[in-house]
Amino acid sequence: MHLVRGVLTSATVFPFLGIATRGRIRQRWSRTLLRILGIELHISGAALIERGLLVANHVSWVDIFVINALTPAAFVSKADVREWPVIGWLSAVNETVFLRRGSRGHARVINDEIAECMANGRHVALFPEGTTTDGSHVLHFHAALLQPAILTGHPIQPVALRYRTPEGGFTRAAAYDGDVSLGQCIASIVGSRRIVVHLDVLPAIDTGTAHRREIARAAHAAITDRVAPEQTPAEALAA
Repeated sequence: MHLVRGVLTSATVFPFLGIATRGRIRQRWSRTLLRILGIELHISGAALIERGLLVANHVSWVDIFVINALTPAAFVSKADVREWPVIGWLSAVNETVFLRRGSRGHARVINDEIAECMANGRHVALFPEGTTTDGSHVLHFHAALLQPAILTGHPIQPVALRYRTPEGGFTRAAAYDGDVSLGQCIASIVGSRRIVVHLDVLPAIDTGTAHRREIARAAHAAITDRVAPEQTPAEALAA
């Protein structure tokens, strides 16, 4: 019923609302979805930047709604998400930018769209690993999509996502990685008594002087320190 409500609101109400109002509705909807799924959200860390690029480690399709529960954001997503039933359509009407991998021309178009979103005072969120993990480690960050923030002088803020049991132990119940299907992932989440997702907002990184690879390494190190502090840089490159 909550999903149906989201579809109807997006189709019939959103066309008549401004971006800020749509963002507030999306934020409330995301927080409610987490409660329905039995996911408790804990937010901590630094102050959120007013506009700019949020980069996070990627564990689950739920990550999008966790970040939207923090702040309404336009997301950069792989193009095949657009083909998912219902969720793909919802993503398209809720400011998702779809990236076709392997196309340099399309990447330039996407960079322009990201820059425009930030110029209009909005947050843009992306997952620079390019894929999901089970949440126990952080993969190498691809630096190319950080370029719009660098070119426009907007800050980049790392965000660390950690899914835990109520007792604080690691859980992969929300992980959407490997051969796990969307249905299996949803069943795993619903079948868990309760999941606690810790969202750590980390200090923003200035983009004024450093190269995008240096910024990517700094963001990766900050997130890894929260998610998997025992992981070495060599292990991240090997993964």
